[in-house]
This record gives sequence, C-alpha cells and structure tokens, in this order.
Amino acid sequence: MKTFITDDFLLYNDTAKELYHSVAKGLPVIDYHNHLNPLEIVENKKFDNLTEIWLGEDHYKWRLMRANGISEDYITGDRSDYEKFLAWANTVPNTLGNPLYHWSHLELLRYFDIDLLLDEKSAPLIWEEANKRLRADELSVRSILTKFKVEFVGTTDDPTDDLLAHKKLQEENYQVLVAPTFRLDKALNIGTDEFSSWVGKLGKATNQPIDNYETFLAVLESRVEFFDKLGCRSSDHSLTVLFYEEAKFKEISEIFVKKLKGSKLTKQEVEKYKTYTLTRLGEMYFEKGWAMQLHLGATRNNNTRMFKKLGPDSGFDSIGDSLLVDKLANLLDQLDANKKLPKTVLYSLNSNDNNVLAAMAGNFQSSEIPGKVQFGAAWWFNDTIDGIKNQLETLANMGLVSTFIGMLTDSRSFLSFTRHEYFRRVLCNFLGNLVEEGKAPKDMALLKKYVRGICYENAKRYFSI
Repeated sequence: MKTFITDDFLLYNDTAKELYHSVAKGLPVIDYHNHLNPLEIVENKKFDNLTEIWLGEDHYKWRLMRANGISEDYITGDRSDYEKFLAWANTVPNTLGNPLYHWSHLELLRYFDIDLLLDEKSAPLIWEEANKRLRADELSVRSILTKFKVEFVGTTDDPTDDLLAHKKLQEENYQVLVAPTFRLDKALNIGTDEFSSWVGKLGKATNQPIDNYETFLAVLESRVEFFDKLGCRSSDHSLTVLFYEEAKFKEISEIFVKKLKGSKLTKQEVEKYKTYTLTRLGEMYFEKGWAMQLHLGATRNNNTRMFKKLGPDSGFDSIGDSLLVDKLANLLDQLDANKKLPKTVLYSLNSNDNNVLAAMAGNFQSSEIPGKVQFGAAWWFNDTIDGIKNQLETLANMGLVSTFIGMLTDSRSFLSFTRHEYFRRVLCNFLGNLVEEGKAPKDMALLKKYVRGICYENAKRYFSI
C-alpha cells in the first residue's frame, strides 16, 4: 500500500500550502546541532545496508522496538542486519501517533523514492530496493548532504578530540561548511568517577600535565582557541540538573585538587565548581562570538542494568523534573552583569518549562543581536507535531517568533534531514492557521519573510555562517 504522505502533508489550509511550496520547501538547511561523525563526511562513506544507516545508532527506534516486545538481540544484539530490519518493520505499524511513523515513511520516500507503507509484507521489497540505492553513489554521505541542500553541519565534539576530520574538510575547502561544537559535559561533571581520568586525557591531548585548576582553565581556553580556528560557532552543555552556587577562584582551586587526589566532594562543592567553571567558559564563548547551547531537563541512564550492558545514549534517558528558574536567572545574570553573556540557546526536555524558558530569554536580549537569547527548538521527546507547535506558540506568546533560529536534527543519522521538512510543514501550517483564524493578516510578503527567517536566514546570521 502507498503511503499517506502527499505533497500537502500536514498543510491544512491554502496559506500554509503556499508558504511551504513557494518558500520553505526550496530553502537550504542549516543543521547547527547534530551528532554526525565528521570522519564519515571526509570518507564520503557508503553504507552497506538499510539497517546500518537507519537503525545502527538510533535509540529513538530502539525504544519503540523494546516497547513492542522485541528482544534486545534484534536491537543492539548479534542478530543479522536483515533480522534487525524485519524487527523494525514489525514495529512500524504499531507506531501510529508517534513521529517515527511519519519520519520513517518520509525517509523512505525522500531518500529512496519508496512510496510504500513499511510492514512485514513490504519489508523484503523495501530492503532490496533501499540496499540497491545505497550501493549507488547517489546515497553516499556527501551525496545526501547535496541532495538536501545542507549548507552547514555543526557536529558535537569533546575538547580532547584532535578534530583531524574537520582539518581535512577545511583543507579540502569542502562545499558544505562542517564545524565542530565544543561539548563540555565531561569538563563540568566533577562529581563523576570518570572526571579525573578525563582531565588526564585532556592533558595528554594538549601535551600539558594538569594538576591544578589554573592550568585546567588555561588548557580549556587553549582548546577554545583550537576549536575556533577550525570554525566552531557554539558550545553545547547538557545540564541534567541546573546549579548555581557562588564561590571564589581560591575555593574552586581547592575543590579541583581535592577531586584529583581522590577525595569525595559534597553536593555544594560540585555545584560551586560547575557554576564557576561554566561562567568562566561563558566568558570565553562571548569573546569568540560563539553561542552557548544549554540542554536542560534530561534524566539519563535510568536503567542501571542496561546502562552497564550497553553504556550511554542507548535509549534509557527520559524527561527530568527539577526547578530551574532561579538558578538559570542567576547564571545568565552573572554573565550579563559582567557584560560577557554570549549568545545563548535554551532547550528543555520538559515541556512544562516552555513558558519559563521563553520568558527568561526575554530578560537578556540585546540591541546588537536580534534574538540573542533563544528559546530553542522542540527537543528530543518534544520533537513531535504537538511539541513543535507548542514551542512556536509559546515563543510567539512570550517573545518574537520572527527571530527564532529554527530546527536542527540532533541526530546521529544521515537520514534525519527530513526532520527539517517536517518542521517546515508544521511551521507553515502554524502561520497559515493564524491567517485562517483571523489572528494575522494575509500579507504573504510578511509571512514569507517569517518563513525564510525561521527556516534559514536567522540561523545563518546567528551562527555567522
């Protein structure tokens, strides 16, 4: 059976249809936050089969397969790639109402020109046809980036990374701008058992032994310089629980050395270290003109048994619920008071925080940068039709949706660029509904300006692309 995805998919009025087909559909893609592997871009990787490119690292799909009663052998285990694909095909008909039902069929249609519903009956034909396409040059990694008009890719990189792939792409002058993003989770997580070994790894990566906090900050600053020379536009921080505890440099230095010596830190000491270090990093980002992305509200690795078996990012994270408003206000205010607040993007995994973040962003705007502090795109569990719509409505109610920097994939898969299409369709329908409901004029020039800005131009300007 053919799919339900028509040209007017998710477009429910004439205004929406015109906005999407005449403007949004043809715009290039700025994918400013993802977890793609830059080495696969260097190598122009070809994938062996549909499972490798589609299911290999996609914990979104893994969660649904587990919910469908699929054995772990068929998800992350040692079953063949074809058996794993069949397990996913068995799951897809049970995903109605979940965005993965839409995403899966959009990906089959846009990447492979397969206009069939995926189920157990169609699976063998889809497997054969998709693999035939994958063997051709048209679906190598670089061909995919060209096909989807991708102009910018912002990968996610640890400060210890050598960034050799980014160097090679820069030397090649590759047509797609691929830039690293400074991911600092391990530098902030002083309360973990792995912190001291990571500091040692950072020292080896920079040929600089680190035995005190002053050296540690200097090395981080040198890595900011290193990342900046390779085109970095932003940092990224995943903050499970927000923190704010003021402290002086001397006290943080003592906490740092205490940790390196193997002593256990108190919760207050951990929060003091995180607060002081993040504010110092924020000042570094400000000097470089970077954006600081704060991902808030994820509770990670909830299933201890499976974490021990599979490690992080394997589908056992979920939505957290902690108070953040006062600590977030203090954090941003401290940087702003010193006139060192960088461009900042606030994301929350908990949609209950939408109003809080949208309102907070309005406290720290700038005449120099429209939308300097952003209420970021609907993220992860919110990356649904309702979640995207709610984010747009909240931003429009609380601030200016016109300066919003739009969508990102936040994905490890090169098959995820259709999420930009998904977002653009929801956006155009959102604007079209304002017109149809008499809440906005049918000024197509104005509406098209919104669409161009949100889908492309605002992010291009914000990240200096």
